[in-house]
Amino acid sequence: MDALEHGLGGKRTLAQCHGRLPWPERGVYFFFEAGEERATSGPRVVRVGTHALKTGSKTKLWNRLSQHRGSARSGGGNHRGSIFRLIVGTALMERDGHASASWDDRQSTAPREVRAAEHPFEQTVSTTIGSMQFLWLPVNDEAGPKSARGIIERGSIALLSNWEKAAIDPPSKNWLGHHCNRDRVRTSGLWNQNHVNEEYDHWFLSDLEQFVKQAGANT
Repeated sequence: MDALEHGLGGKRTLAQCHGRLPWPERGVYFFFEAGEERATSGPRVVRVGTHALKTGSKTKLWNRLSQHRGSARSGGGNHRGSIFRLIVGTALMERDGHASASWDDRQSTAPREVRAAEHPFEQTVSTTIGSMQFLWLPVNDEAGPKSARGIIERGSIALLSNWEKAAIDPPSKNWLGHHCNRDRVRTSGLWNQNHVNEEYDHWFLSDLEQFVKQAGANT
């Protein structure tokens, strides 16, 4: 992560970003959260993600990041289109005593009046996620489940997860994720649900290193 940060010229926050920046078409992203540090030194990764893992998908990196960020104009967003927003929202609700019967209803759409009622809380989620720093790794390969992006995402999550094992880099006592209603989030220490219970194949680190070097060479 240090090498990637150096190659990119530093971390950014989603609140600072927009689609006119020179994003790669495809990539993997790594989020960090204020107050969350590694046991040794430096910030710990709290979420890993990618996009376009279905064959034929046209989704670009910024498309996915903007779904997590929400609307720059209204400050709101659509948690039904971003699992990151959804699970961060459940944690904020639990921590702050906010109740919403519709937030975690698992529906892909909702009536206008429901979305209007949720809007103030969507703004809170946007502020929370928008303040998190992140790095992105350009990996411009073809869309599909066997892409290098999918391999790096899966391996990184499995490596960083504390699921059912002694935590190497445990979350802080004040980590927001402790309030999440997803057991996999709370026990893994990550804002992820998929792959947290898997064993990682160390070969993915070779792919990761290769693309980090390329990111540094291209900046």
